Amino acid sequence: MTSNSLGDLVDPELLPKDWEIKSLDMVAYVNQETTNLKNLGWIHYTDISSVGTHSVEPPAVLLVGDAPSRARRILRPGDTVISSVRPNRKSFFYFNNEWSNAVASTGFVVVSPRNIEDSMYLYAVLTSDSAVRIYEAACETGAYPAFNASRLNDLRIPWPPLSIRNNIGMTIMNLQEKIKINNEISKTLEKIAQTIFKSWFIDFDPVKAKIVGEIPTGVDVATSALFPESMDESEIGLIPRGWGVQKVDEILVRKAIKGLPKSTSLNNLGKTLVLEQGDSVVAGFTDEEADVYATSNSPMFIFGDHTCRMRLSTIPFSVFPNTIVLNSEIRNSYWAFGATHGLQKFESYRRHWMELAYKLIVVPSKELANHYGGIAEPLFIGIDSLMLQNRQISALRDELVPRLISGELQIPEDMLAS
Repeated sequence: MTSNSLGDLVDPELLPKDWEIKSLDMVAYVNQETTNLKNLGWIHYTDISSVGTHSVEPPAVLLVGDAPSRARRILRPGDTVISSVRPNRKSFFYFNNEWSNAVASTGFVVVSPRNIEDSMYLYAVLTSDSAVRIYEAACETGAYPAFNASRLNDLRIPWPPLSIRNNIGMTIMNLQEKIKINNEISKTLEKIAQTIFKSWFIDFDPVKAKIVGEIPTGVDVATSALFPESMDESEIGLIPRGWGVQKVDEILVRKAIKGLPKSTSLNNLGKTLVLEQGDSVVAGFTDEEADVYATSNSPMFIFGDHTCRMRLSTIPFSVFPNTIVLNSEIRNSYWAFGATHGLQKFESYRRHWMELAYKLIVVPSKELANHYGGIAEPLFIGIDSLMLQNRQISALRDELVPRLISGELQIPEDMLAS
């Protein structure tokens, strides 16, 4: 072992007798394909900001002439893609050939299996907490700590027989796929709520239908009766008769939040994630100690730490001190969320409430807002339920991986087959 070696991922003395230890370069290539893109014409480009923990947002489609100079890492099916910058953030994903002409930033380390059958096992190993700790220790100091990708070649990893490698890889990938499916369902549920809201309260479709003597589509008779049959002028244009125009801070109020004792661990609270960026959690539920805890019997709105994005939570949640928590006291909270969460994208959490507070919104009758809330409530409760399930699956995955790659736990093949 050279002095530059990253060392053993697990203690070799603890491995089963039929397992080996291999350096990563024996079973994979590190940054095998780097190109100047001249022959591609256009690319699907992924940068570090679009990658979370086991997740990646859809890449940007760029002409080669418009691509940044750091767009150099070619991705192939089965690649493990790991951010070499600030590895403690756990920014990594498995590339499964979701898009063609895939290129990643040079801020990533791309590990390609020598044998495609080993791709899922390698991903499980290289994204384990043990691996992340090694990456952190290898980082050079500076404003953006990063490790040298070439050093990964000497990383010594456990190498069980092929059938066991397949079992481990498939187990972890099945858990990841369940999380992915839950995220997709959550997005669909939110889209349903947003579509209904837009039709009723932004486009005024039922009102416009009644004006011309038509029956509003997609609503029953009782719901249709809640919409007026004409429009009136207002300070922001035509709005349904009888509706009003109010400032956001007349609809939403800031909620006080209380601090947690510094010794309190979020793991003991049994709460759920509340802040997200795409599919990546950037604040909220972590393994670290919580700074602030807030709870409510009704839905609350949260402005995120780095995302500066509003989210609704239907259950108690944990937040950081620079999070703004809001609640609706004069209209249904689900309606209020629909009316306000998309008004503006903020660059700074210090400004976002100030910027939002004075915006004008159209306010329907209390009966109609409550009716919409009755439709939206089970959708948002479903979203939070799926998020909580994902947290539990993630915790299970993080518990299983070290035990599986050390041989402490082995999953029978017949369990996977079932």
